[in-house]
Amino acid sequence: MPDTPLRIAHSESSCGWGGQEIRILNESQGMLERGHDVRLVCPREAPIYSAARDRGIPVHALDIRRTRFEGLKQVRRWLNENPVDVVNTHSSTDSWLFAVAARTVRRSIQILRTRHISAPIPRNPLSHWLYARGARMVVTTGRRLRDSLVEHHRIPSDHVMSVPTGIDTNRFQPGDRLSRRRELGLPADHTIIAIVATIRSWKGHEYLIDALHRLNRDDVTLVIVGDGPVRDRVEDQIARLQLRDYVRMVGQQDDVVPWLQAADIFALPSYANEGVPQGILQAMSCELPVISTTVGSIDEAVIDNQTGILVETRHAAAIEQALRRLADDPALRAQFGAAGRGRVIELFDIHHMLDRMEAIFQRIAA
Repeated sequence: MPDTPLRIAHSESSCGWGGQEIRILNESQGMLERGHDVRLVCPREAPIYSAARDRGIPVHALDIRRTRFEGLKQVRRWLNENPVDVVNTHSSTDSWLFAVAARTVRRSIQILRTRHISAPIPRNPLSHWLYARGARMVVTTGRRLRDSLVEHHRIPSDHVMSVPTGIDTNRFQPGDRLSRRRELGLPADHTIIAIVATIRSWKGHEYLIDALHRLNRDDVTLVIVGDGPVRDRVEDQIARLQLRDYVRMVGQQDDVVPWLQAADIFALPSYANEGVPQGILQAMSCELPVISTTVGSIDEAVIDNQTGILVETRHAAAIEQALRRLADDPALRAQFGAAGRGRVIELFDIHHMLDRMEAIFQRIAA
């Protein structure tokens, strides 16, 4: 138990689902286990609301989907009725609502803003205020995101820290590949490529599928784990390229570990909006070599020609070459995979993230 338990609130206005929401839940659960008082504020219809309840994380429903006066009143009322030391905001809308409301309540409340992705920030006085003054401190999920705030948006360097998302390396570890394939109905004698990600345009599914078409091999299967807004477009592309026999779309999975343990190669050719993606860290922790890009802070995890292969964005031919190289060389896959797991254990284990976040919460609460 900590000497002085903190009262921490996380806010999330997004009604989407992905790595950002999973980090909030894992971090909240970790801080609860360390003896802190933690709660989540989000819209009732957001997937994270029910997920938090399932995990036993206290959750409060507020209509914070949009930056409206009614939402601001709800946030202000909630802050007056729920004593907290720190509010950790995660998306733009809730960051605005809580930063403004915190200045109108009776007691001092510190705002910590976590910036998860590399999407552009408007360069204007309001956005500068939100990051430089509206938040007591900003945490990014990668060094490149931090450097961008400091260099391009003139946020003081001591105001921003990088804390990549942590992975439970005991849960995400190698398994019996052939047994997993039997369980999941995957071909035992194929090279299995996996992508685990919300099916959004910038995750690069279409370029990976094009690369599979270029590869033109009967001994390779692509497994797509996840769901999302462009799923129909991906399914149409698979049908158009006559790849239905070589692609398995398995949808959203509560547990992605078996799918990673069944695979030989992990690919995530994102071209925008990344920090250090959890899917990549999970795959590396399961000793999979990774094919990805240098978007966001991906190259903090994936070291080219050491733990995987980094390729140009939106470049199906480069992905195809990387797939062919790894498919033809089991020894190289094993070498990259072992190095990847070692890197995750050293730098990206969940306990590292919790230690650093706990220290930041204590610092700004003081």
